[in-house]
Amino acid sequence: MKLLAIDSSNQVMSVAVLEDRKLIGEVTTNVKGNHSQRLMPAIETIMKEAGWKPTELDRIVVAKGPGSYTGLRIGVTIAKTLAWTLDKEIVGVSSLAVLAGNCEESPHYLVPLFDARRGNIYTGVYQWQAGKLVQIEPDTHISAEAWASYLTKFTGTIELIGEDRLLHVTTFEQQLADRVISAPLKDHLPKASVLGLLGRTKKPEDVHTLTPDYLKLAEAEENWRKEHPDRLEESYVEKI
Repeated sequence: MKLLAIDSSNQVMSVAVLEDRKLIGEVTTNVKGNHSQRLMPAIETIMKEAGWKPTELDRIVVAKGPGSYTGLRIGVTIAKTLAWTLDKEIVGVSSLAVLAGNCEESPHYLVPLFDARRGNIYTGVYQWQAGKLVQIEPDTHISAEAWASYLTKFTGTIELIGEDRLLHVTTFEQQLADRVISAPLKDHLPKASVLGLLGRTKKPEDVHTLTPDYLKLAEAEENWRKEHPDRLEESYVEKI
């Protein structure tokens, strides 16, 4: 299986091509920039370096959130457009699962997180069991303080993953003391190679119904709904 993996769901942009379980090429950048201008050139470059034609692809795997609304829309739209025009399989994978997938050898509860501003985070709980990444708690949008308190119910070590952990680690340490640790430095950036491996065996999805998992309404839509409680079925926010 020849596979293209795309992650533009947050500041990090990562693209990879894999053949079965073999990584052929990968580019990952962690700079502030416009994914709409950089993502397609990155895809074209990695495909050219691999010597692959788009028609040779069997599957496209995309990180479907949570994360940046704009970044998610760019990545998912490009993935869906490629899958539809090339008539290829498409699979969406949680952006949080991609972070947890970095820590394959870890025996701990894996808690990937992205900052969601105002003391809130996007997060979940994962664990590697018998060589497979298992989701223990569903992805959610929650305050860091409430999440840290909730995690006290787990017996064992909580391993935080993601660069944004630095914004909230004190909150977790106050609740979990020495039971909270950070993943190794190499594991805090999402990698499209991990995304591709996680999406390799998933069941293909309908290209028309695959949508980003925002987990939270955009602030503009939240404000609109508050101002128009009698018109909640309507929204001016464009949906993919």
